[in-house]
Amino acid sequence: MKILNLLIVVLLFSSCKESDQKNQNKTFPDHEIAFVTDRDGNPEIYLMDINGEQLKNITNNDSMDFSPSWSRNKNELYFYSKRDGNTEIYSINLNDEKVSRLSDHPAVDVLPAISPDGNTIVFMSDRNSLSRCVFTMNKDGSNVKALTDNAAYEESPSWSPDGKEILFTRQLRHPSDTTHAANGEIHIMNSDGSNLRRLTNKDGYDSGAQFSPDGKKIAFYGSHNDTWDLFIMDRDGSNVYNLTNDDIECYSPDWSPDGLWLVYTAGSKGNYNLYKINIITKERVQLTNTSGRNENPVWKK
Repeated sequence: MKILNLLIVVLLFSSCKESDQKNQNKTFPDHEIAFVTDRDGNPEIYLMDINGEQLKNITNNDSMDFSPSWSRNKNELYFYSKRDGNTEIYSINLNDEKVSRLSDHPAVDVLPAISPDGNTIVFMSDRNSLSRCVFTMNKDGSNVKALTDNAAYEESPSWSPDGKEILFTRQLRHPSDTTHAANGEIHIMNSDGSNLRRLTNKDGYDSGAQFSPDGKKIAFYGSHNDTWDLFIMDRDGSNVYNLTNDDIECYSPDWSPDGLWLVYTAGSKGNYNLYKINIITKERVQLTNTSGRNENPVWKK
């Protein structure tokens, strides 16, 4: 009997320990989407579940915090902020909410995105050129490398699921073009900056490109009939189609882990909220409903 009781105690202890370890590896299991909102008076990064509930402000800072990117272990977010007076890249641990500054340069460093293996951050900076270009650095901020270096404005970097390629937008402005956005086209290159190719070739500005989880499709937003819509194309830039075809602005798409939904921003005249759309049925679900701006949603994968 004593041996039996001892075995029961050992099994219960092992079960509890295993459960604790699982819980530690499931930080914020209900918070599947990170996004930016100014509902508190300035842009802050919030978390919410896939239904727009269980909201949590994780930055809580008087300065601007923007452009979240989930770490691969899902315990951290990368973002950029002006909290130290200059626009720099930071990480925040979601367990203890400790913030670490990763970049330290007088130039503007923005739009971080962590690689699939969790070791490299791609970001945008104007530190070496006449305009904003693509850079990478280690996840601790070391080993900064320029992947592009030119006078053309660039933005919106993101990784392929295998980490071998990087998507980004490059502004291709004709000398006679005096419009604000000009012609932005989506490009792709190897993760070391080699083998640069142009993927889109349509009128207007295209940006925010994101690979689907299986790497076969790319979602992005682009101008259409004097507004912005969400588009999907094959990974080689072919078979482009308009997913939203809406009369309000739709931008900043990000894929759900199963590749069936896009979460995105939609609105007009300074009032923007978050939605998700099923890429097959085109069912739409509104996730936020506040005045001001709710934008830049990123789905935890």
